[in-house]
Amino acid sequence: MPVKALDQPIFDRPMTNDETLARFNAVNQALKDATRKANRPSEQVQLLAVSKTKPVEQIEALYAAGQRQFGENYVQEAVAKVETLSHLDIVWHFIGPIQSNKTRLISEHFAWVHSVDRLKIAQRLSEQRPSHLPPLNICIQVNISEEASKSGCLPQDLDALLAACAKLPNLCLRGLMAIPAAKVAPEVTQADFAKMKSLLDHYQSAYPSLDTLSMGMSSDMELAIAEGSTMIRIGTALFGARN
Repeated sequence: MPVKALDQPIFDRPMTNDETLARFNAVNQALKDATRKANRPSEQVQLLAVSKTKPVEQIEALYAAGQRQFGENYVQEAVAKVETLSHLDIVWHFIGPIQSNKTRLISEHFAWVHSVDRLKIAQRLSEQRPSHLPPLNICIQVNISEEASKSGCLPQDLDALLAACAKLPNLCLRGLMAIPAAKVAPEVTQADFAKMKSLLDHYQSAYPSLDTLSMGMSSDMELAIAEGSTMIRIGTALFGARN
């Protein structure tokens, strides 16, 4: 079930702080409802506010309301926001596709990266992580639907990639991330989420630091929470349509 905030009209103007906070409250209520329905404690699921293309004023409004974790997809835009808001204790997550020539900026400005899908990228992130910063938390993006056009490590290649990433000194393996196929039946999406949970469970004994399952967005958060997601990436339901 989509977040109820999506039923509100699409905004063709900047949202006011009051509108942003109303959506924030609606999303948090939907998260609580979904965890209750799944018989899970609400503290097991974190909200990652996806603020790509949105102005810093909206980020500041959610920060003032208590939100601390924000996700960005576009490196240049994200770095500008990180620097502008450096006085706030925001935890920044990079969740978009990663180009090799952008790894240095990502390693220097983010605490988390959800979209590591190949060893070359992981190696560059580790090598370029500044020595004064703690290890970079990473999630391996899994192409759980095995779509030819989608980024992500194929499930059958995950074993080798995890083993290689675990040896990199400036990275901390934290979990798995997935973006299931769009425009499919809910039962197909739910099956993909269940596969992701099985993968995480399988690898946790070998990699105890794996504690994060990053899956679920505005349209499918209830399904994701039912299948074990620990981090929901919400953009549209919080901020309105992308600019």
